Amino acid sequence: MRNRVSAAKRRVMLGVVAAVGLLATGCAKQTFPQDALHPQGPYADKIDRLWRIVFVPAAIMFFLVMFLVLFVSFRYRARSDEDAPVQTHGNIKLELTWTIIPFILLLVIGVLTVKTVFDINKIPKGNVLPVTVTGHQWWWEYRYPTLGITTANELHIPTGKKVNVTLTSADVIHSFWPTELAGKVDAIPGRMNHLTLEAVKPGTYDGQCAEYCGLSHANMRLRVVAHSPSDFAAWAANQQKPAAIPTGTSDEAVGAGLFKSKGCSGCHTINGYSAGQVGPNLTHLETRKVFAGAIFPLDEQHLTRWLRNPPAEKPMMPQNGIGMPNLKLSDQEIASLISFLQTLH
Repeated sequence: MRNRVSAAKRRVMLGVVAAVGLLATGCAKQTFPQDALHPQGPYADKIDRLWRIVFVPAAIMFFLVMFLVLFVSFRYRARSDEDAPVQTHGNIKLELTWTIIPFILLLVIGVLTVKTVFDINKIPKGNVLPVTVTGHQWWWEYRYPTLGITTANELHIPTGKKVNVTLTSADVIHSFWPTELAGKVDAIPGRMNHLTLEAVKPGTYDGQCAEYCGLSHANMRLRVVAHSPSDFAAWAANQQKPAAIPTGTSDEAVGAGLFKSKGCSGCHTINGYSAGQVGPNLTHLETRKVFAGAIFPLDEQHLTRWLRNPPAEKPMMPQNGIGMPNLKLSDQEIASLISFLQTLH
């Protein structure tokens, strides 16, 4: 008897430890950078509201079913080879109950889900900012057709204004997911999908490609930077200016020459200086905080490491035309190129 009680206690303790471990995996601080349960815009609120409505009955049903399974397993377990349960040949009231209640729950959840899907996928009209987002292996390109701006990795938007995002891809299927502002939507080659964003307050909201897209999928991050309307207007006005290219014999001017002679201009656009279409637009590079698919802070230390050997910093396949190759630059050439890049405000 004592051994049986001890075994039962061990099973209970193991169950408690497993339950606590399972619950702990879902814990996150409110400041977690990619927390879909911390909505910061009206469209993210709609998704979060649906999730919370569905979660309560789903949790109740889960624990009820688990309790009944465990209760029946222990209460009516066979205690000997001759032990057999009493046979029951139907209970109309019970069967109707466990059929009607789930039907009603699923019907309500279905109606709310369909309504939410239509709400968040409705293309906004009126005073809307259109942006075209193109996924590349492994970075994001942003075009503002009404403003004549092209940038990368950081999507800048004004607060309190709907942003109509058109999503596509230049290579394979990606998935654009600004976790605190909206749900994820696939970016598919040859197809235009739509997503609406809106931020209620200024801030920086991190996101991620949510569809496996190759070697550096985990390094394909994104940022949405929400400005007040006046700050966004100032940002846009600066982005519309051509780059100021240094001349003469300064280190910055030497770097500008290296940018062309080393082949950087064949991949990267700098408005008024180069017209490459393969890599990110660098016209106003220094107005960004991150680079290389939003995985590195934009500072001299990380730029130096990047220019020395890009594939070592971020897994790429330059031999297949995907990603930036190692140009085998000298330390002096790297320093000069960085001096030039730091003029691109």
